Amino acid sequence: MTTSESTARTTTTITAPILVTGGTGRTGRRVADRLRAQGRQPRIASRSGAAPFDWHDDAGWDAALDGTSAVYVCYSPDLALPGADAVIDAFTARAVRHGVERIVLLSGRGEDGARACEDLALAASAATTVVRCSWFQENFSEHFLLGGVLDGRIAVPADQVREPFVSLEDVADVATLALTSDTHAGEVLELTGPEALTFTEVARVLSAATGRTVQHVPLTPADFVAELTAAGVHPEEAEGLAWLFQEVLDGRNTATTDTVERVLGRPATPFDAFARRAAASGAWTLPA
Repeated sequence: MTTSESTARTTTTITAPILVTGGTGRTGRRVADRLRAQGRQPRIASRSGAAPFDWHDDAGWDAALDGTSAVYVCYSPDLALPGADAVIDAFTARAVRHGVERIVLLSGRGEDGARACEDLALAASAATTVVRCSWFQENFSEHFLLGGVLDGRIAVPADQVREPFVSLEDVADVATLALTSDTHAGEVLELTGPEALTFTEVARVLSAATGRTVQHVPLTPADFVAELTAAGVHPEEAEGLAWLFQEVLDGRNTATTDTVERVLGRPATPFDAFARRAAASGAWTLPA
């Protein structure tokens, strides 16, 4: 490749849009914000976004992928659920046909179904990077466990199993690097926080951060689903979350990794640092 050809390709790669599926969600919006901060152009793909996109209707896939240089693949509801592998296989093949240069797949630890999706994405392109994550710290401040923290009662179908919760800020930093650099092409980057905590220990940390008592209450899966649906969570999502608790919170994912520090050159975010930051931002401020 001549110098001029290399320069042209680099310029095209930088200026071409980067498709961010789930771009209005918790990881996608963080990735999009980081791309904008670098002067890059994220193309937000969601059901209601500028690029209408639905994982279960491929009619909008071509328009979303057209002209993009890279794609962040954040599948919903979860890669571990039945049928996800067929969707990921079809979508990554479509992305390659559109000339997408990099694919970054968000995945979960310890999920057999997710592992099958990872293998398909890695086989689709040598420039695929898998970002395989433990449970997110921000589940307690932005997602299905927020209500429990506000109520002072984290009621989940888990007893004393340990989980090395990872910060979404760290996940987004790693994913953005993979989308904009070939450094980790073909790799599986397994991300965790720096320590593994039980939900009882998490409750203690959250109590200190909020200044209110937060307790951990173990539930049966059925009671967990009932409480989530009563709180307004869609029954299908509630069932999926209950299944994930039983599937992966059995001790298989207790070990931590040093991947965040190895990739980013800084330590992973500890849970107590996340909790202090979330409290300072008002995430758990009760209505007056």
